[in-house]
Amino acid sequence: MIFSAADFSDHERVVFFRDRVSGLRAIIAIHDTTLGPAVGGARMLPYSSEGDALADVLRLSRGMTYKSALAGLPFGGGKAVLLGDPARDKTPELLHAFARCVDELGGRYIVGEDMNVSVYDVREMQRYTKHVAGLIEGKHAGGDPSPFTARGVYAGIGAAVRYRSRQDSLRAVRVAVQGVGSVGKVLCELLHAAGAQLIVADIDRGASEDVAARLGARIVDTKTIHAEDVDVFAPCARGGVLNDVTIPELQAPIVAGAANNQLAEDRHGESLLERGVLYAPDYVINAGGIINGSGEILGRYDREASLRQIERIGQTLSHIFERSEASHESTNCIADRMAEERLAAARAEH
Repeated sequence: MIFSAADFSDHERVVFFRDRVSGLRAIIAIHDTTLGPAVGGARMLPYSSEGDALADVLRLSRGMTYKSALAGLPFGGGKAVLLGDPARDKTPELLHAFARCVDELGGRYIVGEDMNVSVYDVREMQRYTKHVAGLIEGKHAGGDPSPFTARGVYAGIGAAVRYRSRQDSLRAVRVAVQGVGSVGKVLCELLHAAGAQLIVADIDRGASEDVAARLGARIVDTKTIHAEDVDVFAPCARGGVLNDVTIPELQAPIVAGAANNQLAEDRHGESLLERGVLYAPDYVINAGGIINGSGEILGRYDREASLRQIERIGQTLSHIFERSEASHESTNCIADRMAEERLAAARAEH
C-alpha cells in the first residue's frame, strides 16, 4: 500500500507508468502543489527493487516541495524515477513514452534533468510534452541547471565556513568532494578559484583524474572520502551517505554538498548535531538549479536575477544555523519547519 509506505508524506498523487513497447517503467510522485505546479527532475537508475525506487521518489518529491518553499518559488514538489540501466535501457522511444506520461498529467508536474537524464534527454522529451524545464534552446531557455546548482552549493559552503570558523575566505579550506559529475566538477572549479584545497572521489575514475589534473586535487576512494580529515565534506553523488556507519567516521566539522537525500533517515540530522557537525540541509543548499529554471518556467528568464537569488542561499542557511543553535534542534528539522510555515501561510490565504 502506498499510504502505509515509510516515506509517504501526504503526497497528493503517486502514479505508476508502464509502456510495453519501449520497456518504460516509471513512477511520478507529486508531493504538494500548494504553491504551484510540482517541479522536479527525472532520474534513471537500476534500482535493486521497486520498493527502493518508490522510497527514492517519495523522499525526493517531498524535498522538492521544501526546496521551492525555502527558495521563495511559486512551485510545488514532484519527482520521477525511471527504473532501468541507463546505459542499456535509455532509448529515444523510452524517453518519448515517458514524456507522454508527463503530458497526461496536464501540467501538474514539470520535469527536468537529474541523475542519468540529461538536458539533451529533456530536449527529446519536449517533442511530446511542453511540461519540461532546463531547456538549452529557446527564447526563455535557462540551460543546463548543473552549474547553477554548483554555484548555490558554493555559496552555501561559504556561509557554513563563515558561521563555523568566522572566516570570510575559502583560501586553504580543505574540501572533500564526493562525486565530480556535472555539479561536483563545477563546484570544484569554483572552490579551486577561491583557493580551497581539494580532495575528490568518483566512481568514474576518469572524472576524478580530470579534476586532479586541472585543479591539483588529491584522489581518494569513494568509500572512505567521508572520513577524510578536512574542513568540509561535500556529498555530490548518491543519497544516503550520512548514516549510522559514516557519521561516526566523519572528521569534517561541516557537511555541505549537492546530493539529494544525504541523510539516510531524518534522525541522522540529530546524530550530526550531537557530534557537533554543522549540516547544510541538502534541499536548501542545492536549490540553485531550480532557482535558475524558475524564470524559464514562468516565461521571464533573467540570468543575472537568477544568480542574485542563488547567492541568497547562503543567507537562508545562516538563518537556519542560527535557529538551530538557539533551539538546539537539528538543522534539517529547522529547515523542514520553515518550509512548512510557508506552506501553512499559503494555505491560509486560499
